[in-house]
Amino acid sequence: MTVLERQINGEKQKSANQNKETKYAKCAVRTKRIKRDKRLRVPVLPEEEMMIKTKASEAGLTIAEYLRNLGLGYTVPSVIDNQQVDTLLKINADLGRLGGLIKLWLTNDRRTKYIGKSQLHMTLDTIRETQSAMLSEIIKLRK
Repeated sequence: MTVLERQINGEKQKSANQNKETKYAKCAVRTKRIKRDKRLRVPVLPEEEMMIKTKASEAGLTIAEYLRNLGLGYTVPSVIDNQQVDTLLKINADLGRLGGLIKLWLTNDRRTKYIGKSQLHMTLDTIRETQSAMLSEIIKLRK
């Protein structure tokens, strides 16, 4: 068996093990794993099925994990919320960089003596645009 064949077999084995792990749960009391072998049947309408599948994918979970978490009263984290938070963090970082640039300009540093008022006003306009972009992302997040 070549090295490449061993690597491919190892990757197949890893993915098979990962698939097996999803059917097992760690027991809170012990470190032993318990196999999830009971099934619940829930009749739903086609529209409800699509909504459940959509919400599960938005949360980055399988349908079974999503429904299990809801049924057990756990909060289901949304991937979309995390993406929006990342967007807001990037916008906030842009504002911080622009604020630092203005602070540098206002400190009579010899490196910035050739920066004129027009450049300062353009930077302030950029800050206003960035603030409005951040506000629109916050409004989206609230909906």
